[in-house]
Amino acid sequence: MTFRHGLASTGGKLVMFFTPFVKRFSLKKGQVEEEERCPLVPKVSRLGKILSSSKVQGPLFSPIGDPGIGLPEKYPGKCDLLQPSSHNLDSFSYCIKYLTFLWNLLFSVLGLLILAIGIWGLLDKESLVSEQIAHLGSDPMLFFVLVGLAVSTISLAGCLGALRENTCLLKFFTGGVITFVILELLGGLVLYSLRHQIKDSLQNTMLVAVLRYQDDPDLRFIMDEIQFGLQCCGVESYQDWKKNLYFNCSSPGVQACGVPASCCLHPLENGTIANSQCGFGALRMEEFVAQGVIFLGGCVPQLARWLGSHMGALGTCFVFLLMVEVGGLLLATKLLADLAFVRARGQQ
Repeated sequence: MTFRHGLASTGGKLVMFFTPFVKRFSLKKGQVEEEERCPLVPKVSRLGKILSSSKVQGPLFSPIGDPGIGLPEKYPGKCDLLQPSSHNLDSFSYCIKYLTFLWNLLFSVLGLLILAIGIWGLLDKESLVSEQIAHLGSDPMLFFVLVGLAVSTISLAGCLGALRENTCLLKFFTGGVITFVILELLGGLVLYSLRHQIKDSLQNTMLVAVLRYQDDPDLRFIMDEIQFGLQCCGVESYQDWKKNLYFNCSSPGVQACGVPASCCLHPLENGTIANSQCGFGALRMEEFVAQGVIFLGGCVPQLARWLGSHMGALGTCFVFLLMVEVGGLLLATKLLADLAFVRARGQQ
């Protein structure tokens, strides 16, 4: 009896000790259950309050799980890098998007092709080696590299911008096209206003090409193409080749008193094989004999006549190029306007 009475007394003391804690826990549990059952009680946690008070917008700074605050479908900014919103574009805007993509894809391939030609030319002539790097600025292939790099960069930006609906890339593309158009217009005006000075500069350049014909592969290629295409020889006449060290009549080589094969009336044998010696000894011949073997007229007068007769076609090509560039610019501008309208509507 004494043992039972002591145990009951001890148990009563333990119950009295833990009763306040049990009541407190039960009160908190009942309060939580009451909040879960009542839809009108806000349940914003302390973390949600901290995140919702942040000035940075985005899904990482919105109170997840808060039914009182809904997540917007789009978080636009200066550069929208989120998922494309093409499902919100109408059918016409959808066509504009892929027309812009295809337009830029075509020019991307063209730019990469020009870039590859320029790099191949520099590597083939070993212009990038340390001994010749100082003369890189005067290499014609550098022009192909720069143009190809600029065209491919701007066009690829337009491709990705249209495909991913990225406003930053599309704005970069429109800025690049506007720069190209301005430079082309200024270049055309300069060429037209300085056409007489340009003729003198062209004459001096071709004279340099005659003097360095054997030394520079680029100048040799350009000079051969001009002479073969315009059916001319030399700068002002075929006698200009006497200024070349190798074609001079006092030269001891086999090319003495000769002209390049591109000056010949019929440089090909049997229509397939080029005769590189067809112009040898032409400078020793009388003029009436030489005219049966080579072209006597110079390339500068022939080029001036060709430009005068084809001025309309060249102007048409220039206008067509500008129209193509302006067309791509209008497509990108329309796509930017459609994206801005869709994202503004999504914020409402």
